[in-house]
Amino acid sequence: MDVFGGRKKLGFGMMRLPLLDPGNDGSIDIAQVKAMVDAFLERGFSYFDTAWMYCGFKSEEAVRLALCSRRPRDSYALATKLHAGFIETKADRDRVFFAQLEKTGAGFFDYYLLHDLGSGHYEKYERLDCFSWLEEKRASGLVRHMGFSFHDSPEMLDRALSEHPETEFVQLQLNYLDWDSAGIRARECCEVAVKHGKPIVVMEPVKGGTLARVPARVESAFRAKNPDMSVPSWALRFAAGLPNVKMVLSGMSSMEQLLDNASFMSEPRPLDEEELSLIAAAVAEINSSIAIACTGCSYCTEGCPQRIAIPKYFSLYNAELQECAEKTWTSQGEYYERLSAVYGRAGDCIACGQCEAVCPQHLPIVEALGKVARHFEK
Repeated sequence: MDVFGGRKKLGFGMMRLPLLDPGNDGSIDIAQVKAMVDAFLERGFSYFDTAWMYCGFKSEEAVRLALCSRRPRDSYALATKLHAGFIETKADRDRVFFAQLEKTGAGFFDYYLLHDLGSGHYEKYERLDCFSWLEEKRASGLVRHMGFSFHDSPEMLDRALSEHPETEFVQLQLNYLDWDSAGIRARECCEVAVKHGKPIVVMEPVKGGTLARVPARVESAFRAKNPDMSVPSWALRFAAGLPNVKMVLSGMSSMEQLLDNASFMSEPRPLDEEELSLIAAAVAEINSSIAIACTGCSYCTEGCPQRIAIPKYFSLYNAELQECAEKTWTSQGEYYERLSAVYGRAGDCIACGQCEAVCPQHLPIVEALGKVARHFEK
């Protein structure tokens, strides 16, 4: 059985939606999301991905307002997730699940995932018998297909899939920058999923926007090869061409991004050998210029006792270091001051380490915040 029913490979990731207030993750611009949802469906795409805590816990409500309340249920497929951080008892599983049904108004979920499965979370999912619970939801018709998203080692992935062959699909972070990363080990995780015969949903194909804003020399090489293709198209086409990949999620935050992605993802053309060589050169160039490889997932911020806007600060810091050396003023400092008037400053970090414990990228966040503080708070 084809779990994804031959759907077009581009999925709408509802994690980075357009906002009315850039400083408030929950201030979703519903009017713009409605227009984007309509454009997405009208171009033959149908897969939407959300989660309990996306957009300040408002993403699932946005799904109801922009999609579920406006479109026939058979015109789209909806995926959402149960995160270990929000459950402590078996009763909590249903508490979250039925709240998600109410928030989305979907009636049932086409795809339901155990969120961010990895060591620590895996033990909790096992203790609370979440796989059996999810199988029961599937048997009842409230869930059509069960899977999990994953940020951990290939060894952990192999264990999870070996112990739970009932898993129908996996959601992995796969992009050309992480493909041979010693920390992320994306290639090896992909190989494990292929070994177990599991369809793959790709998350972070553009690595939180990093691969949409590549160094000038990389962009020039891409443009020289194919002037009509955008920079992000290289990242999405790379992901779409990987073995067992059935869906590639893009966290689209504007109509411009959506229309660009839709233009080449209806029938994504695999990268040829020359293009793959350009990708390899791009990885070497990008790795030499990115200071902090944060994807902006914001898992680190929920429990921060100092309310530090960690991903936002890392994004500013990366952008700052990629500025032309000749510039005497950049906007990043202004943004930092405005954000730190609302959130804790990077220098307020007390090195408690909770952020590093939940970071899917295994980043040395405390050390990196020190760099940000020294740069922007000098």
